[in-house]
Amino acid sequence: MGYRITLAAALVALAASAPMAVAQPPDTGAIEAQRAAMARLSFTEGRWRGPAVTTTPNGEHRVTQTERMGPALDGTIRVIEGKGFAEDGTVIFHAFGIVSYDPRRQAYNLRSYAQGRVGDFPLRLTDTGMVWEIPAGPMTIRYTATIGNGTWREVGERIVPGQPPRRFFEMNLVRVGDTDWPEAGAATAP
Repeated sequence: MGYRITLAAALVALAASAPMAVAQPPDTGAIEAQRAAMARLSFTEGRWRGPAVTTTPNGEHRVTQTERMGPALDGTIRVIEGKGFAEDGTVIFHAFGIVSYDPRRQAYNLRSYAQGRVGDFPLRLTDTGMVWEIPAGPMTIRYTATIGNGTWREVGERIVPGQPPRRFFEMNLVRVGDTDWPEAGAATAP
């Protein structure tokens, strides 16, 4: 019974705050900072394709990996969809990510959905691409993407304290074209 009362109180509070959130004027300074931060990722936009290999205790798993990345919310975020295809065309890996920028913290974030998991991870831009890390118990999973001149090379490494990094993933993609995704087909005014 207490759970229902708590849930009901939370729903009432949420409903009461919704009109206030909608009525708030936009923070144009934050929006412009987000657009500027996302512009630094414009080199990633488009459609990409190429081979990827993951090494597991059961051996190597090879796929044709595709990525598409584009702006959303008027250029204040970037969205990414990755798909890995088996030789017969079956999708065996499917992931979705949202890259955002928080001007107050002056930090990028990657919200990732993949393989039934979801997480938020700090994303750091480098001179040649980007890096993000995923805590995994006593180890860290680090992905390093090097992107330029129409190529996207990404490696995944397991980092265990006191041991050298061990690579378990690599993909080498080429840019195959532009994309109007995700804005294409978006709702418009009547």
